Amino acid sequence: MTKKTWLLGLGFFSISITWALYNAFVPLFLAQYLQKASLIGFMMTIDNYLALFIQPWIGHRSDRTNTRFGRRMPYLLMGMPLAALFVTLIPWYTSLSTLVIFMVLMNLSMSLFRSPTVSLMPDITPEPQRTKANGIINVMGGLGSVLAFGVGSILYKIGTFVPFLCAGVIIIGAMLILKFGIKEVPNPIANKDVHAFSKPRISLRAQLDRTTILILSAIFCWFLAYQGVEAMFTLYGTKYLGLSGSAASFSLTFFSLAFLAFAIPSGWLGARYGKKRVILSGVVGLFIIFSAIVFVHHLLALRLLLVAGGLFWACININSYPWIVSTGSEESIGTRTGLYYLVSSLAAIISPPLLGLLMDQWGYPALFITASVGLLLALLCLLPIPSELSRTEGDPTVTNVRL
Repeated sequence: MTKKTWLLGLGFFSISITWALYNAFVPLFLAQYLQKASLIGFMMTIDNYLALFIQPWIGHRSDRTNTRFGRRMPYLLMGMPLAALFVTLIPWYTSLSTLVIFMVLMNLSMSLFRSPTVSLMPDITPEPQRTKANGIINVMGGLGSVLAFGVGSILYKIGTFVPFLCAGVIIIGAMLILKFGIKEVPNPIANKDVHAFSKPRISLRAQLDRTTILILSAIFCWFLAYQGVEAMFTLYGTKYLGLSGSAASFSLTFFSLAFLAFAIPSGWLGARYGKKRVILSGVVGLFIIFSAIVFVHHLLALRLLLVAGGLFWACININSYPWIVSTGSEESIGTRTGLYYLVSSLAAIISPPLLGLLMDQWGYPALFITASVGLLLALLCLLPIPSELSRTEGDPTVTNVRL
C-alpha cells in the first residue's frame, strides 16, 4: 500500500504545484488588462465553477468506465496531457481573450482527471488504511505547493514562461509514473456486456441518503469557515491588527505548515480511533481557536493559535474524504468523490464574498465570528450521525465498519 500511495502522491504533487503557480502568477497577467480586483478574483474562481458540474459528472462516469487501461486511468491519460499543454501556453497570451481561453481550457483539462485521480486512492487502498493514505498524499500535495512558491518565484525571474513550462513537464512525468507504476484492479461492477464509458447505472440521487447529506452539509460548513479565513485573513491582519502585508501572509504560513506536519499523524489517528471521532475533535478544537482569535491582538499569540488551528484542520481535512467514501459502496467511489468536490467548491465560491460582506457590515472581527458559526453548524450536522454504519445495505461483499 505504501509504495502505491507515494506513487499516487505524485499525481497530487503535480496538481498542487500547478494550481499554486496558477494562483500565484495568473493574477499578475490579468492585472495587465483588468483594473478591478473583484474582476480578477472572479476570473480566478473559474475552477470552482467548473468543479460544481464537471468533476461530479466525471467522477460519477468513471465508476462505470471499463477499459483495458482501467476505469480511472483513461481520464488521467486524456486530461493530464491537455492540462500540461494549456498550462504551458498560459504565459504566451497575446491579449485578454487569449489569456482567458488558455485559462478556461486549462481548467477544463484539470477537471477531467482530478476526481479520477483522487478516486484512485480508495481504489487501491483497503478501507482501514485510507485515512493514513490520505495523509500521505496530502503531504505530497503540500510539498508541491511549498515548492511552487519557493522555486517558482526564482524561475519566474528567469522568464514568465519557465515555471509554467516546468509545471507541464511535471504533469507529464507524473502521468507516466502513474501509468506504469499503478495497475488498476478490474472494475468490480464491470461485466462483458458493459462497454467502455457506458451509461452509469448508479444514480446520484441514490447516494444522497440521510447520512451522506449530513456529512456533505458538515463538509460544506467547515469549508465555508476555512475558505473564508484563508481568503480574507491578510485583509484582517493588515486592516484590523495593523500588521504589514508580509507579516499577515507569513502568519498564515504557520497554519499551513502545522497542517502539513500533522497530515500523516491525523490519518493514523483516524484509522486508530475512528474518522468521526477525530473529525469531531478537530471541529471542536478549530471552533475554540477561531473564537479565541477574535480577542487576540498580539502577533506571537496569534501565530501560536494558528499553529494549533492547523493541527485541528488536519484532523478534519485528512479524515473527511475517506469518511464520505466509506459510507458508500465500492462502486460509488467516483460519484462520492465528485460530491465531495461539489460541496467544497460551492463553499469556496460562496465564502469569500459572504464573509467580505459581513466584514463590511459588522467590522473585521466578523471574519472569525462567522467562521466559528460555520464550524458550530458543522458540529450540529455531525452529532446525529452514528459512529457505526453499514456501508451498503444488502451487499454481502461489504462489511460493517466503525467510523
